Amino acid sequence: MFNQTTLTYLIYFLIAAAVILLAEAVYVALSRRRSLYGTVNRRLKYHEKGETVENTLQRLRQERGLTAEGDYRLPWIALNRLFLQSGMQGEFTSFMGIFIVLGMTAGVIVYLVTFSLALGLITASVLMTVFPALILMRLRARRKSRFAEQLPDAVDIIVRSLRAGHPTPVSLALAGRELPDPVGTEFGIAADEMTYGMDLATAMRNMLERVGLDDLRLIVVSMSIQSRTGGNLAEILGNLSKVIRDRFKLRRRVKAISAEGRLSAIALSIFPFGLFLVVNILSPSFYGDVWDHWMVTPLIVGMLMLMAVGDVIMYRMVNFDF
Repeated sequence: MFNQTTLTYLIYFLIAAAVILLAEAVYVALSRRRSLYGTVNRRLKYHEKGETVENTLQRLRQERGLTAEGDYRLPWIALNRLFLQSGMQGEFTSFMGIFIVLGMTAGVIVYLVTFSLALGLITASVLMTVFPALILMRLRARRKSRFAEQLPDAVDIIVRSLRAGHPTPVSLALAGRELPDPVGTEFGIAADEMTYGMDLATAMRNMLERVGLDDLRLIVVSMSIQSRTGGNLAEILGNLSKVIRDRFKLRRRVKAISAEGRLSAIALSIFPFGLFLVVNILSPSFYGDVWDHWMVTPLIVGMLMLMAVGDVIMYRMVNFDF
């Protein structure tokens, strides 16, 4: 029913599908574990277990890839920052171990099927390097989105606390107690750091480093300047809360308007490869001897480069920085 070429492409497709499904299973498992902690405040959970404030602070730092003192643990700062801002809990070595095993397994399978050592090494390298980075970037984007959604409520709590006469550290601690993660724990850590002698500007900069959100930068800069020059912090934060809410609404509106463009870009990017795969499976001899022509390779490379340029243009058209 199928000739040898069709079976070869079918085997490649099944291998790719198996690898993608396995990676998706790992991602779903990690996301599910993370979602269990997404609706609670981890800092308060540790306090309920009887742990001291100092031990809780050190434990929360270590869970996020930092040392007990709050410094980066890994020598690669960019990678450590990505793991920190993704919100993953646990050891980075355990996280990477999953993908190392996955990459080695997939590489061995590809080598046994294709007898190509280069293809097996490429497959293993991609799964051990690209996939973890993509998953961490996806988790970071989701965490930033959730933090941005909760940030105006946290600022409102701080403003009400300041207007009631509480000092700034108490106001931050109140926001940390009243809100779920990720905002609750992040503001709680900042309050705990100030309890153990850290100044307001440094504690807020540390929180900005842990989150990496641009809207939070407005809060951090405002509080840092106010701590040195003085002023009505409650009024400043109240105005910033309104600005952040308006930016969030505008961002959601732009995302809804550009949804059609994003889906069109995805469809146009996937369609040529899908069509090529379907044609080769249904009619392996469709292209005949054209593969041996000297112009095929330059044309394919040029086509891929033009598609990449088109994808970049479409991405820039439907994504806005504001």
